[in-house]
Amino acid sequence: MKYIWLLICIGLSYVLGSVPFGYIVGKLWKGIDIRSKGSGNIGATNTFRTLGWGPALLVLCCDLGKGALSVYLGILINGTWGGALCGVASALGGAYSVFLRFQGGKGIGVSSGIAIITMPMVVVVLLPVWAGVIWLTRYVSLGSIIVACLAPIAAYLLHYPPGYIFLAAAMGGLSIVRHHSNIKRLISGEERKLGEKAE
Repeated sequence: MKYIWLLICIGLSYVLGSVPFGYIVGKLWKGIDIRSKGSGNIGATNTFRTLGWGPALLVLCCDLGKGALSVYLGILINGTWGGALCGVASALGGAYSVFLRFQGGKGIGVSSGIAIITMPMVVVVLLPVWAGVIWLTRYVSLGSIIVACLAPIAAYLLHYPPGYIFLAAAMGGLSIVRHHSNIKRLISGEERKLGEKAE
């Protein structure tokens, strides 16, 4: 019975992760489809460029919350591995939303919410790295990509259980895949910097 509940929880986590808060806020705030603005992403960074700080913070908090809630439910059902599996499901929902024909964001917001619950010391260690890269380069995407690469290494060095190391690797890999267009623009010098307005 426990595993049936776990499967249900994994499914619910995917659905919860799929809720496209950036799209919803864009529609409610200014009646726009945020996917048609700026980078086309539904995350907090593109929301900031398109709508400003207030909506961006709202989207970020909602994305953090859905990730945190998903993994917390998994932990209640089946401990570390339950949290890991539900976390992966939620991150997949954020990246490939069932509500947006399997399109979605980069997964940074939801993954951060997951990490805060499961691996808080990884967040403590990598948050200054993320902020430092952005401060030096003004590229949010570059900071996110570097942190995605370092997350499983940090989880291992900080002696987190195997389930959470797997979770960090899965979320990091997913984030890098979702940043493929950003990586191309970084290489070509066409990536937008923090503070540049969306067209």
